[in-house]
Amino acid sequence: MNRLASRQVALALTALAAISLLGPLPGANALGGIPVPTPPVGPPTYTVNVDEPSGAVGDIFYTTGFSAAAVGIDIPAISAAVAPLEPSNLVIADKSGKVIWKRTAGKGLGVADFRTQIYHGEKVLTWWEGTDQGGHGAGTDYIADSHYKIIKKIALPASTGDHADIHEFRLENDGREALITSYKPITHDLTSIGGPKNAKMNDAIAFVVDTATGKVLHQWSALAHIPLTNTRVRRPLPGSTTYDPYHINSIALDPQGNLVISFRDLSAIYDVDINSGRINWVLGGAHPTLKAGPGVEFGFQHDAEFISPTTLQFFNDNALGQNDPKSPLKLVGGLSSVEQVTIDAKDHTATLVHNWTHPDDLVSVAMGNAQHLADGHTFVSWGAAPRISEFDANGKLVYDASLPTPSYRAFLDTWPGN
Repeated sequence: MNRLASRQVALALTALAAISLLGPLPGANALGGIPVPTPPVGPPTYTVNVDEPSGAVGDIFYTTGFSAAAVGIDIPAISAAVAPLEPSNLVIADKSGKVIWKRTAGKGLGVADFRTQIYHGEKVLTWWEGTDQGGHGAGTDYIADSHYKIIKKIALPASTGDHADIHEFRLENDGREALITSYKPITHDLTSIGGPKNAKMNDAIAFVVDTATGKVLHQWSALAHIPLTNTRVRRPLPGSTTYDPYHINSIALDPQGNLVISFRDLSAIYDVDINSGRINWVLGGAHPTLKAGPGVEFGFQHDAEFISPTTLQFFNDNALGQNDPKSPLKLVGGLSSVEQVTIDAKDHTATLVHNWTHPDDLVSVAMGNAQHLADGHTFVSWGAAPRISEFDANGKLVYDASLPTPSYRAFLDTWPGN
């Protein structure tokens, strides 16, 4: 058996092992009309399924290897076994799948959130690299120039016990500031959600950091502002004893410069005043402050950001959790999708603009993102479902590819590097 075949067998066994811990995942995209999770294993090589001439021009930025952000399928014993067979790589490829550039992570490390951003007026590459902590990560954020030379490393102050997490590294204000997620292990009374009195849990912290000095400009703690009883996930991950009631997975700025924060395990998106820390509004979750119009429904979402002054876009995983905390864990709430919603903070309303699902009825139990392109198209990583796609402004699928393994996020852009 050659190395490629061996890898695919190992990944298939990984999926089966995860299934045995999580419950039955039938492996089809629907069973009796009920959606089921898409298996986290694709074909042996990058395979293009759709490539319409109307698709946007650019290269694809994605990662390979087992991701620390793969909640529900990131079980330490499994990820450790897969790591030697599926290396963690940063990849730039053209739309045919041809690799233009690749960088392999250090031994025992993973990579994620690989993309282009703007730093001091120049287009650069940015990514996270670090260790798997089971559903999140601890590591360092990197910036590299068009010659692939690393020009900046950003880490949170180790003296406070904070570490840069896998989920978000976003540059703002011409790269002078960085938005970084962090998971802080603490001991806390979780009897209010059925846990122990002295339980291990992760607080979810949103950081704003000065990229030049590494100084923390702002930080916001979920535990200090959001009741634990809002959580949709009231038990640790399989194989873990640490509770993760919030699970922060994205930070962006709203049009007013405040923080937009997505919490997977709350099934909610929060808008937070960047200076006072006051919560401005909440979309979704146990106690929303915005009235959701017809079709504004989601769960366990990722990558919430404004794509216009009033339109919020996010990736709706719609799977793996408890939107009703009194019910048992539910694998699937519906199909995964890209959702766009008009936010009217003054009138406290949220109105559906678009909700695009994949023609193959994909269901992602973790990860995923949606990138708004300049021509109105939307580029998507389907997270734990190993596919990447592009929709035009009318929701037509104009590009689609299958990956051997999932990519936490994926992006499309032009790139000046060689």
